[in-house]
Amino acid sequence: MSRPQLAALKRLLAPSPLTRLDERCDLCRQEISKAHQHVVNLETRGLLCACRACYLLFTHEGAGQGRYRAVPDRYVAAPDFALADEQWDALQVPVAMVFFFFNSLLDRMVAFYPSPAGATESLLPLGTWRQLTRANPLLETLRPDVEALLVYKRPEGFECHIVPIDACYELVGRVRRHWKGFAGGETAWGEIEAFFAMVRSRGARSGVEATS
Repeated sequence: MSRPQLAALKRLLAPSPLTRLDERCDLCRQEISKAHQHVVNLETRGLLCACRACYLLFTHEGAGQGRYRAVPDRYVAAPDFALADEQWDALQVPVAMVFFFFNSLLDRMVAFYPSPAGATESLLPLGTWRQLTRANPLLETLRPDVEALLVYKRPEGFECHIVPIDACYELVGRVRRHWKGFAGGETAWGEIEAFFAMVRSRGARSGVEATS
């Protein structure tokens, strides 16, 4: 990874805007509630807190000269996602979680996993991603930069979801704040389970809304 890319990643891994005490829109400085939406700065890879008005400005392709992109709130459970153990092993992820998204700055798919040091990149063999896409057409709906495939390897199998990119970095923040020692500790795993319970709940709610 080049020096500019490392610098951009460090900015993205700075303390989450979800937990800032100063809740203001990063674009217009208007006060916002703790529960707010985000915009990705595609040049710096930074997540920006946004008021509703600023957020809506960047929901259209090419808005802001293509520099900013609104993070959607889509959560989709993928219980039938096809992922083989050998494909997982090829990623060489040392923990049970990984997320994939298309990085426009790098013009390729990337894979990251949460760690005590923050989000850590895993080398993504191109052939592995092509195999996953062929087996799972849902991946073709991923919106570049702002949506990710989140995978949780559980004893009973792989749990897969399409989630907003800010949700992935919320998970990264929980792991970074609470992970202790080699195995993580009870508190960290409690945070992880609470996070995935939230993801399942939002995915179920989205599914009901889509069929109503």
